[in-house]
Amino acid sequence: MSVPLKVLLLEDSPTDTELTLHELRWAGFKPEWQRVDTEADYLAQLHPDLDLILADYTLPQFDALRALELLRSRNLDIPFIVVTGTVSEEVVVECMKHGAADYLLKDRLVRLGAAVSQALQAKQMRDHKRQTEAEKTRLIASLQESEQRFRALIENATDIILIVDENGVSQYVSPSVERILGYSPARVVGKSAVKFVHPEDITLVNQTFERAMENPSVSHRLPEYHVRHTNGSWCVFEAVTTNLLDDPAVAGIVVNCHNITHAKLAEEQLRYHAFYDSLCGLPNRKLFLDRLASRIERGKEHPESLFAVLFLDLDRFQMVKYSMGHLVGDQLLIATAGKLSSCLSASDTLARMGRDEFAILLEDIHDVGDAIRIAQQIHRKLGEAFKLNGREVFTTTSIGIALSKTEIKTLTSETPGSSSASSFSLLNPHYCILSADDDQPQDLLRAADTAMYYAKVQGRAGYAVFDPVMHTRAVDRLQLETDLRRAIATHEFQLYYQPIVALSTGKISGFEALVRWFHPTRGMVSPSEFIPVAEDTGLIVPIGALVLQEACRQLRVWQLKYPDFTDDLTISVNLSSVQFRQPGLIEQIDEILQETGLDPSFLKLEITESTIMENADSAKALLEQLKARNILLCIDDFGTGYSSLSYLHRWPIDTLKIDRSFVNGIGIEAHSREIIWTIVTLAGNLGMEVVAEGVETEQQLTQLRLLKRECHYGQGYLFSRPVDSEAAVKLFASELRW
Repeated sequence: MSVPLKVLLLEDSPTDTELTLHELRWAGFKPEWQRVDTEADYLAQLHPDLDLILADYTLPQFDALRALELLRSRNLDIPFIVVTGTVSEEVVVECMKHGAADYLLKDRLVRLGAAVSQALQAKQMRDHKRQTEAEKTRLIASLQESEQRFRALIENATDIILIVDENGVSQYVSPSVERILGYSPARVVGKSAVKFVHPEDITLVNQTFERAMENPSVSHRLPEYHVRHTNGSWCVFEAVTTNLLDDPAVAGIVVNCHNITHAKLAEEQLRYHAFYDSLCGLPNRKLFLDRLASRIERGKEHPESLFAVLFLDLDRFQMVKYSMGHLVGDQLLIATAGKLSSCLSASDTLARMGRDEFAILLEDIHDVGDAIRIAQQIHRKLGEAFKLNGREVFTTTSIGIALSKTEIKTLTSETPGSSSASSFSLLNPHYCILSADDDQPQDLLRAADTAMYYAKVQGRAGYAVFDPVMHTRAVDRLQLETDLRRAIATHEFQLYYQPIVALSTGKISGFEALVRWFHPTRGMVSPSEFIPVAEDTGLIVPIGALVLQEACRQLRVWQLKYPDFTDDLTISVNLSSVQFRQPGLIEQIDEILQETGLDPSFLKLEITESTIMENADSAKALLEQLKARNILLCIDDFGTGYSSLSYLHRWPIDTLKIDRSFVNGIGIEAHSREIIWTIVTLAGNLGMEVVAEGVETEQQLTQLRLLKRECHYGQGYLFSRPVDSEAAVKLFASELRW
């Protein structure tokens, strides 16, 4: 049954409002809601009957902090939860200080129901506490009026009412003691009250009783203290003592004991979530930076000490998560945290920084070799299979290392504990260690993160020690990313076309469309420089869409303008792994074909076998959808990946494209010729055509034509380098033959 909930939404996005309301309903609530996005409307809707306020942190005219301030000014106790996009740790802490009950990221709305329930429960506890305080005030007044009313009230009180004599011996305890602590009143009366108090709190309790004896005219507050439950646990109480020894109706010190155990647990839980990762139970970024700051301060007192920060990023984690499901992804992160912990000492700190990133603070090391040995141990540990949901999962990690003390050393070619330096990536034979006297925790963490990136660039599953040159190159890469985003908006990309030649006739049968970037100040930027950045940042998706659109448009223009030369001409376009996984790919291709008017049978999509094998089953379904549209499909760089023959015959593939590394050696190395012959034979048996990529010499062309089984097409500099559209027209219109 749905729980009614009066909720005020501070949100300027109707879409986000609907998503939030959907989550509330999913969590079992029946929201009666109003949405506002200005301060005036917020004040107009602010009233005591509200159960909950859900606020985006930043609105066009005011923000969540201002909303919290206005809420306090009205003296309204309404649970206030911040539901927002990306927000810094500092903003979260500031919101909590101003009275927010919780905060959620909009991409984690699955926690909304639990957060709302917890906030409402906390509100109920506050209401209960206020009611109890009012009850206590009324009770004390009644005690002064008559003994009969006194007894009637205390015996039905929700808190524990205790009366002790001047020696602290219990004379009376309310029946609620049995409900709250498990003791019958008979077990308490006649015994010293401190007998049930935690040893560490006895002094505090005695001091409060002494003040009550010395100042009988006022009540005295006893702050948090612990009392033993009959089950052996410790409950947290706060109390107010009133000296009524001179009142003949009481003749004792009255102690009103309020149980705050649940409130303390809720407070500790909030504190825990502020500093710990809820999935792995590890310190989060905030706590890690706090500990790192403390270690830097200790380093100033002991400059001879050395420590290190390791930044880790799991390689190909997204592939595991998307191919095997988010649950397995979470299990992998938890298992990884366990393996990482086993490599560290008790004094070290392991933290989860977000998604698939971890950080380690090695508290005390002798030199960089200690940090490297830990990195190597981590690689060995993570090299072992993870058993998740009855399946074996493998992952690796890239590790960046930054040290705390200024020092320049020359490293030998061998890493500590290893006979090979293959896993140790450096930009030069020196490493630089930052100064703990000058740098903030963020500097060390950023240095380790930068080194991790370079370890990943070197081929994943490696590690790198921070070098100042890395920072410069990281800045350059960031600038390249910025320029790429501008290039997409300002159309700085141009397509070049490389002919694909039918080896049986020597005629051009098609072109491969290749993107070129003409930078306004740098000129042409090499694809090898910007394509990896585009793939890492996801910019390859809009770039790929531009390439596909222009390639289809250009071929259609040629077909209409030069029908005699283009009746069987195809255009080949590469799909990156990021594009291949993107939602809505089929719809995007359909739209482009419809807009350009190109018949799908003239479009050939080239996909690497490693891309397909990332998730073979889902890839097969996608390939079949493309094939159903009569789009030609080609496996690019065939022979360099790890596709299974059992999969290959099931995929609706038209063409295999032999990697240029085999073609380069066809006239020199026997094994290259044998590999090509094997691929050609395999393709022939499966009814597929073959393209040999990287044909650069007449000898290579001759060798390909001499194969026993036909190699249908060739592509390479022997025929032509990639050229612009005008030069491409001259190539096919001249009817050249090779």
